[in-house]
Amino acid sequence: MSIKPIAICAFLLIASTTTCTVMAQDQPAEHDADELAKKLSNPVASLISAPLQYNYDDGYANGGYKNTVNVQPVVPISLNADWNLISRTILPVAYQNDVRPGTDQAGLGDTVQSFFFSPAKPTSSGLIWGLGPAALVPTGTDQLGAHTWAAGVTGVMLKQAGPWTYGALFNHLMDVGGSGRQDISSTFLQPFLTWGGLGQGQTIGMNTESTYDWVHHQWTIPINVFYSKVSKWGPSWGNQLVSYQAGVRGYAESPRGGPDWGVRLGLTFLFPK
Repeated sequence: MSIKPIAICAFLLIASTTTCTVMAQDQPAEHDADELAKKLSNPVASLISAPLQYNYDDGYANGGYKNTVNVQPVVPISLNADWNLISRTILPVAYQNDVRPGTDQAGLGDTVQSFFFSPAKPTSSGLIWGLGPAALVPTGTDQLGAHTWAAGVTGVMLKQAGPWTYGALFNHLMDVGGSGRQDISSTFLQPFLTWGGLGQGQTIGMNTESTYDWVHHQWTIPINVFYSKVSKWGPSWGNQLVSYQAGVRGYAESPRGGPDWGVRLGLTFLFPK
């Protein structure tokens, strides 16, 4: 049996087992769960979280596929009564087969580190925003990275009205090392929309995590649809608050030979103040 079905089955088994375990334990109060779910929909909320996000992408030319686990800690820091600094890190751990025809790679991808300076309270119109620097750190191994540094700017704007959260996150990165395997000039756009009207910490939503490569003039546009739920792992786990997520995506645009579709499973550990 190939690694491909083994990986899919293993992650689906873990996800289903986790879901059953979580549902069997005590649930947090509905109000608390809904409030936490709302904060999770806000990229610059004052909430420490540690997401583990599994992505499977298929449909590459020559039957290629890719497995990626993103480790994505989010740490807000209160600078004073008026301003917060939010650190968001994305470290990918990947295995891919025939993405580059006839080869496979396993290891770390490049790390994207972002810092958002954000007002502690929304504006009078309810706008929540953050702006700051972003960097690509060349942590990639086994041809999974660009082997160069990149730097740029990142920002987010959103509103939350009742159960709705809508907005967009962006960054733009350009290589600064000058000695990597490839030039980098890349814009990332993530418009998002979530609805928490189901109650009990449940959220449904959609986003696009679109990237435009200015070097090769190429869009990559995955459209994600997902469901998530805040819950609690009971006494044996120390009443740890978590959010679990499942979703699917299709690619409206991808590079020649790129993926057609994918799935996502996520588990986020929450550490509210």
